Amino acid sequence: MHKIKKATNVFEKIMNVAFIFCGFSAAVFVILITGFLIASGMPAINEIGIIDFMFGTEWASTAATPSYGILPFILTSVYGCIGAIIIGVPLGLMCAIFIAKMANDKISNAVRSAVDLLSGIPSVVYGLIGMIIIVPIVREVFNLPDGANLFSAIIVLTVMILPSVISVSETAIRAVPKEYEEASLALGATKTETVFKVVVPAAKSGILTSVVLGIGRSIGEAMAVMMVSGNVANMPGLFKSVRFLTTAVASEMSYSSGLQRQALFSIALVLFVFIMIINIVLNLIVKKDKV
Repeated sequence: MHKIKKATNVFEKIMNVAFIFCGFSAAVFVILITGFLIASGMPAINEIGIIDFMFGTEWASTAATPSYGILPFILTSVYGCIGAIIIGVPLGLMCAIFIAKMANDKISNAVRSAVDLLSGIPSVVYGLIGMIIIVPIVREVFNLPDGANLFSAIIVLTVMILPSVISVSETAIRAVPKEYEEASLALGATKTETVFKVVVPAAKSGILTSVVLGIGRSIGEAMAVMMVSGNVANMPGLFKSVRFLTTAVASEMSYSSGLQRQALFSIALVLFVFIMIINIVLNLIVKKDKV
């Protein structure tokens, strides 16, 4: 009996060490990635100058006299993210409400399965479908010489963030106590009024979390938007070919060297800081709402 108890204690200690290791590993990875990006990206920023790098409007990394201004990439990423959120969040929220509160179990399960399948599709497949279907449609509908532009990228990003928005929002809506709905209905409110005036406000924290995930997915995407945006370093316009921060790194890293390569690491550093700031701000909003 004593030996069994001793073996159990040893096993518990081993498992505690394993749990601590796993718990701190994520933080260690973030620290390592941060350190690597700072060490790799700061030399180019120091050499180019932070003002010229961040606010320069021309990127010509392979020219005889190279220019390394990333303002077009920053604005394109911001506009693309905002556009995808403006379209995708209301659409995803309405779909989540339909699954959680409006549809019967059979339809709800079928739609949820479709959403789960949508989340499992690789980015390159989204890009391929966008390039074959969306880009020609945009070109024909708006009578453009080329349909690979910011608008096409926003459409693709909108579809890509839907699974995150729908899944997290649905979970938050289902977590609202039934008593809230029953009390609202008992006071004479309709089902639609109850959903939008009682359930959705009560699930606001979870819905904001879905927005955080959607922003992270949209601003960090590279392959799909590269295939539908035109990948040209222009100042952003809705129907202009553009290049995102992520695609700038992905498209040139394979043949870069010297200052150009360092500048690409600097772009990655800017993107990393940008995402960190967005996540911190939105998480503070979510925590404040919970309080």
